[in-house]
Amino acid sequence: MSNTKHSPTSVKKRATAVRERLARRYADPRTELTWTSPWELLVATILSAQCTDARVNQVTPDLFARWKGPAEMASASQNDVEAVIRSTGFFRNKAKNLRAAAARIMTTYAGEVPRTMEEMLTLPGVARKTANVVLSNAYGVHEGIAVDTHVKRISFRLGLTGETSPDKIERDLVRLFPRQSWGDINHYLVLFGRHVCIARKPACTVCELDDLCPREGVGQSE
Repeated sequence: MSNTKHSPTSVKKRATAVRERLARRYADPRTELTWTSPWELLVATILSAQCTDARVNQVTPDLFARWKGPAEMASASQNDVEAVIRSTGFFRNKAKNLRAAAARIMTTYAGEVPRTMEEMLTLPGVARKTANVVLSNAYGVHEGIAVDTHVKRISFRLGLTGETSPDKIERDLVRLFPRQSWGDINHYLVLFGRHVCIARKPACTVCELDDLCPREGVGQSE
């Protein structure tokens, strides 16, 4: 990246403009998952892997009615949990991780979802993306920026990163945005990716970022 549009100064200015404009579009950004406690958010986020938030929100009311917290989930049977979450996909592995994460929370963290990245990453089924979502939304702790398929796509199209791995994308993004905005940046890019800059046919003609977007990869296979 040697041309002007990818110089550090240019990218930093673009990032600032992106944050300011999307903040106007999404005045109260938040996850579309339904949750009332850190545990519920953790469960919903684990279930959301390779699944829509809408589908997860259909499943979790029954799940939380049957197993209200980590204590109940830790003692749940694998088959019972699988039956409830089957429609979210990869249900066997997700059920195994939910039960194991619940057990660790009970035995190691006194029944409370951890509040640090280091501790979150010890939970089965939890990688940086899930940890960032829970820490930011449940506790207001900003350890990084959760990178999902929307964040990956939008940050690349906007020229904010040239990387493809989530960890490296996150590294680039946290350098461009103020720490206190990291949680909001995830929401901005996820919502924008769902509503405007969709994968197959981005709505560039009605996009408020059109004048500053280099459209990296647009028109190519994602």
